[in-house]
Amino acid sequence: MYPHYGKEITVEARLDFFGSPLGGKVLRHLNSASKAVSDSTLPAAVQELVKLRASQINGCGFCTDMHSKDAAHAGETQQRLNLVAAWREATVFTDAERAALELAEQATRIADAAGGVTDDAWANAAKHYDDDQLAALISLLAVINAYNRINVINQQPAGDYQPGQFG
Repeated sequence: MYPHYGKEITVEARLDFFGSPLGGKVLRHLNSASKAVSDSTLPAAVQELVKLRASQINGCGFCTDMHSKDAAHAGETQQRLNLVAAWREATVFTDAERAALELAEQATRIADAAGGVTDDAWANAAKHYDDDQLAALISLLAVINAYNRINVINQQPAGDYQPGQFG
């Protein structure tokens, strides 16, 4: 039950995807891919910013809640978290972070652009990240977009996530 304009509402997922044998198997594979990225040399702050931005674009409340809280728990400032959605106008991000956020936006909105990720966005990211970090960034974007889609399709409720909840 959540307060909503003076009345309580109940928000429930369409399916207990986490409890489903097949859903659980899929999530374990996504988690393995996510672990490979988190263990990479791609800076942890960049990883959280990218996950947050993709989740915002995709309208995934569950992942937006999770990644904003995980980033704050890891020491990210509230100011930077508040400005992720408006990173182009914000002065609080490094050039490398801005390049990653641009790549994240283009990769997440891939269907909106006839050519997918532009050569300019790729070249800008390649100025700041080595090949392994670029591979991690591509992989991270594929994984977070998969998580977002599962949660949006399933209408996974947002708001109750606690940092580190999933280990």
